[in-house]
Amino acid sequence: MMPRLFFSIGGLALKIELLQAARQRIPNIPLLINVTAKRVRQLIAGMPPYVRPKGPDEEKVDIALREIAEGKLTAEIDYASVLDRAS
Repeated sequence: MMPRLFFSIGGLALKIELLQAARQRIPNIPLLINVTAKRVRQLIAGMPPYVRPKGPDEEKVDIALREIAEGKLTAEIDYASVLDRAS
């Protein structure tokens, strides 16, 4: 049996390889989801991608994950700010 190369979240087919590559850059899954979602919203709003799309019909989520995997998009957590809010 061939392994599945795609899985679906909310009707979108995501490529496993892209997810794994992006997780190498941002291993915190909730943070990866938030960064990807925010970038997808930016791409939909018309911001230019940081990587060249593979085609005119490439999904925005795939572009965002490739941006993360290639190190064009990163995320930081300001733990001091988080701790200040918790106090």
